[in-house]
Amino acid sequence: MNSVDHGWLGKLNWDSIVFSSFLHNPSVSEAVASAAGSIVIFATLATLGLMTWYRVWGTLWSEWLTSTDHKKIGIMYIVFALVMLARGLLEGMVMRAQQAAAPDGFLYADHFAQLFSTHGTIMVFFVAVPFLVGIINYVMPLQIGARDVAFPVLNQISLAVTVSSGLLMMVSLVVGEFSTGGWSAYPPYTGADFSPGVGPDYWIWAIVFSGAGTTLTGINFTVTILKCRCPGMRLFRMPMFCWTALCSSILMIFALPPLSVAALMLGLDRYLDFHFFTNDLGGNMMNYANLFWLFGHPEVYLLVLPAYGVFSEVFSTFSAKRLYGYKSLVFATASIAVLSFTVWLHHFFTMGQSPTINIVFGIATMLIAVPTGVKVYDWMATMYRGRIRFTAPMIYAIGFLILFVIGGLTGVILANPTVDFQVHNTLFLVAHFHNVLIPGVLFGLLAGYNYWFSKAFGFRLNDKLGRLSAFLWIAGFMMTFFPLYGAGLLGMPRRSFSYMDLTFKPFMVVAFIGAMVILAALITIVVQLIVSVRNRNQNRVPVGDPWDGRSLEWSIPAPAPSYNFAQLPRVTERDAFTEAKEQGYAYQPPKVYRDIELPKNNPLGFILCVASGVLMFALVWYIWWLALVSALVILGAVIASSFRWESERVIPASELQSDTERWLGLVKRSQAVDRDLENTPQNTGYAKLEH
Repeated sequence: MNSVDHGWLGKLNWDSIVFSSFLHNPSVSEAVASAAGSIVIFATLATLGLMTWYRVWGTLWSEWLTSTDHKKIGIMYIVFALVMLARGLLEGMVMRAQQAAAPDGFLYADHFAQLFSTHGTIMVFFVAVPFLVGIINYVMPLQIGARDVAFPVLNQISLAVTVSSGLLMMVSLVVGEFSTGGWSAYPPYTGADFSPGVGPDYWIWAIVFSGAGTTLTGINFTVTILKCRCPGMRLFRMPMFCWTALCSSILMIFALPPLSVAALMLGLDRYLDFHFFTNDLGGNMMNYANLFWLFGHPEVYLLVLPAYGVFSEVFSTFSAKRLYGYKSLVFATASIAVLSFTVWLHHFFTMGQSPTINIVFGIATMLIAVPTGVKVYDWMATMYRGRIRFTAPMIYAIGFLILFVIGGLTGVILANPTVDFQVHNTLFLVAHFHNVLIPGVLFGLLAGYNYWFSKAFGFRLNDKLGRLSAFLWIAGFMMTFFPLYGAGLLGMPRRSFSYMDLTFKPFMVVAFIGAMVILAALITIVVQLIVSVRNRNQNRVPVGDPWDGRSLEWSIPAPAPSYNFAQLPRVTERDAFTEAKEQGYAYQPPKVYRDIELPKNNPLGFILCVASGVLMFALVWYIWWLALVSALVILGAVIASSFRWESERVIPASELQSDTERWLGLVKRSQAVDRDLENTPQNTGYAKLEH
């Protein structure tokens, strides 16, 4: 493909707009594609219009888009993840509808292939990763008693490139088309000979830039945990969530680069006629598969480990007990992180390597279930004889325990190469990895969202609607994916947009009904948020501890101040805040108030978000002059930012003293409430210490 043949707009023309296909070839499939593009356009315009109407641009710029505060960056990550979750879920629904309507159906094969490619890519890279990064961003520095992450501006940059990559995915709904090569983008199908369009290019640049952001995030979090802990916060005094965040961050550092390298090599094949992964001139497609899964399997544990940390906090808090088997949980977490790099070849059981290799990696795959089993028993022991409260986070956690064990057992079954050979390319495998990722990751992230929301915004979410949403997620998941086990065992191939064997149809109809239940669960989350915001004055928890929390984030006001702690805490035990409450020195003023320095707001992240988005779009469409301009803007912005002499702002001791005394006065005026009243207006964030 000769890039010199393209004009000023590269390959971009009027026929690239999604609506042109519907005008040239009206059909239900093209109408669905046009509707998706219309939703993106109208939602964008409506959002911009509402922001202008309510005059929030100034506040948005000064308080959020230029902020280096880890808490605000974490919230923006989560908002972005929830928006992408809505798209990913709707795409999954359309796929389930197509398979339920088969063999007639309403989508073209290529359109269906684009859907499963975008669905997988979005749910892994633009829902799960930013959601967990957002929660870690908000919670982890508070739990280790830090002012902020180690590199606040780098944190902002990581968010910027992640969001710009996600926006590129949204643009692909309107301009051009997305890859039909699946979320793994296997060559040679995604090479220029087989896929000459822009679809694979959208995938490549979204993955390269978002992967770079995630790698930088891993470095940032690892340094923060290792170097920024408060006095006395030894590694084995950290909350379990921080251990899982540390291991996940290390996986980000070492697992993402192979994917970035593979995507860039695929890009070189497409743009400059290299032959890394082609069928000719020395290309080797298995090199891509090895690089991708050298990332892909650690990625599963990169996602699930922080969710394990959330569940550890939830089980302990809502059972009113100290976490059972803390050290065994730490060692199990570290074992999973190490073993995750030893199992990637189980994805190749059907690709022709020797039986000896299959046996070795089959055994390694079975072994990684052992530390996960340790965790399950520790969590159950934590609940044993505890005073369990069935709050929304706890329902997600219990649903996870049951469903994740089922998913894990199917993983052990697939670790047997002879079984895997029979079901490898069927819906049984699809059911398995959804059985791991939805209860194991998404349920954990939603539990964390419900658990820490009050700390972030100062008021509680409506727990009744939260419980309803949790039950809908559990029921919807079971209805959607359990039938796929049956269809897979009967031989239905994965990625099938249609089929002639009507034996599969009842399974697909039930799965579609389940997808509708999952949509209801998502709608319930939105309704819960709206109702909670409307009733926020009745549910405010300004004291900051609505659940009788055990770690340091609950020892400060809600929402947390920009400086986190008026004075950095000194820790002597694990469960530091519970220890302080038991010994009677919680809610004590600092002996001396000192000025605090914090990084100033910085526009660099926003500039890089816009410029990198333009750069990726230009590369996708071969608009070389625009790519050069945007690359120069990125370089210039980074250089200019390095010359900012006044990068710190000072919070004076007098302001700290005023804020702290006002909050401590509120604590003295508040009445401690027990767990029976924690979802009533009497709960102002001053929970009674109970065992």
